[in-house]
Amino acid sequence: MIRAVFILLALALAGPAAAQDAPAQPSGTISTEQDGRGDVAIEARIEGIIAELDGYSGVGVEVREGIVTFTGEVVDGADIPRLDELAARVDGVVAIENEVVQSTDVGQRLDPVVDRFQSRAAQAVNYLPLVAVALVAGLAVIVLGFALARWDAPWRRLAPNAFIAEIYRTILRLVFVLAGIVVALDIIGATAVLTGLLGAAGIVGLAVGFAVRDTVENFIASVMLSLRQPFRPNDFVDIEGNLGSVIRLTSRATILLDPDGNHVRLSNAFVFKAKIINYTRNAERRFGFSLGIDPNDDLAAAKRIGLQTLAELDFVLADPPPQVWVKEAGDSTITMEFYGWVDQTRTDFMVARGEALRLVMAALTRADIGLPEPTYRLNLVGGGLPVIDLPDGKTRATGIEVAEAAPPEPDTSHPAPAEVAPARIIERMVDSERRAKGDDDLLSDAAPEE
Repeated sequence: MIRAVFILLALALAGPAAAQDAPAQPSGTISTEQDGRGDVAIEARIEGIIAELDGYSGVGVEVREGIVTFTGEVVDGADIPRLDELAARVDGVVAIENEVVQSTDVGQRLDPVVDRFQSRAAQAVNYLPLVAVALVAGLAVIVLGFALARWDAPWRRLAPNAFIAEIYRTILRLVFVLAGIVVALDIIGATAVLTGLLGAAGIVGLAVGFAVRDTVENFIASVMLSLRQPFRPNDFVDIEGNLGSVIRLTSRATILLDPDGNHVRLSNAFVFKAKIINYTRNAERRFGFSLGIDPNDDLAAAKRIGLQTLAELDFVLADPPPQVWVKEAGDSTITMEFYGWVDQTRTDFMVARGEALRLVMAALTRADIGLPEPTYRLNLVGGGLPVIDLPDGKTRATGIEVAEAAPPEPDTSHPAPAEVAPARIIERMVDSERRAKGDDDLLSDAAPEE
């Protein structure tokens, strides 16, 4: 049963195909009157028609009782169905028997090919003057575009840096190259070729884009960073944990010089997506540090002493004012935080923080405000060892004597202005690097800052 169903389906599918492949036959009512003169007339008419057509010199025609029989050979197999279509249009034809086959003779098959090549060669020779004109016109357009791209004056005004200017020049060259190709193809009447070329270029461009996705991403990031610059040369930045002063921005990477004098190279794609902290953009910068205060001492006095000490420092700004507050209570100390602001253009940030920490600690120590370290209770059990109790930083022991050294007198002298002035060491190294590398930098004062 299943086999029968499959057979029926195969016949149903094959039926239309067979109908399409069947030769065209004349339609209409068949006349009852037919004589030899009618057959001769049909045969003469068909022979006269195919004699005027190329490729049918080896075809014979015979007509009997209105039935047309074709015999012989043709070079091109596509010419065989045309005989059926031609005969079906002749009045009086009842049926068509097409026995024509495609010739396998090498000489006959090659003659048309040679003729076609000769014809196309002659046509190409006739087209040479027109092709020459098209080439000259297309090249003239392309040369004009390259000449405009080499003109520096307009690009310097339009572009914020040399990298963007080169991109503008490249785009202009591509536009004029495409315009030259279009002009040349239009002159020779082959603009339809341009559609195929653009389609192929689109497919190739898509494939190349996937293959060099990271490179394209980095290129776009370079363009965006050069247009909207988040830093300038010598800015001290933190890019996702990478600290350093900016040396330059190239078409591929951002170069930093870290505080140890090492070069740090970061891809522009990474920099463009990263969190950037620019410590140089604002001249005023806040420093801070924490100190542990003895819980038994006066916290209000400690806060007052810290504020007074910070306010008396020449390098600490009065506006914004210094700040001190209690952060948290620990197991053995009270943590207080001390903050002040400095002008980075006149004061080295790290030196200022260190000096402020030293002087605040000295002032608190001089006022008998304890700065204890964390204390622990240590119990040694067994073996006749004594128990040592150190609860509050004052030494007490059983059976063991520990001598206490007198604390040194704190140094409360304020630093001279030259001691906290910026050393400019890294800045000089960055300037030296930039002079050595020349103009290979996308950072420009003319570009807007983010």
